[in-house]
Amino acid sequence: QVQLVESGGGSVQVGGSLRLSCAASEYVYSRSCMAWFRRAPGKEREGVAVIYTGIYATTDYADSVKGRFTISRDNVKNTMYLQMNSLKPEDTAMYYCASGARRSGSICSLQSEYTTWGQGTQVTVSS
Repeated sequence: QVQLVESGGGSVQVGGSLRLSCAASEYVYSRSCMAWFRRAPGKEREGVAVIYTGIYATTDYADSVKGRFTISRDNVKNTMYLQMNSLKPEDTAMYYCASGARRSGSICSLQSEYTTWGQGTQVTVSS
């Protein structure tokens, strides 16, 4: 059973930056959907960014974070990252990384595709 461990959360002021890391216990990236999700207090969990490999590595982002967040991975280190810049108070949430087997043709957009989840790391943005 693959395990995912997030780190890098914390408290930051508006406009600041954080980089989240998601370390996998074994190599999972080659045929997997990998993504960052977040859950803010009183809200449902939402997808933030996804990365997967078909012919090429593909990334996608929620509209609310496009241009500010960047998802990436280091296959040697079995680690996925989320660089978050220009943070806003509405980015405050618990952030989770997740993985799941990618079916042919999938763009990894469904939460149901993700079967392994980390424990979460808190991000708090204050004004």
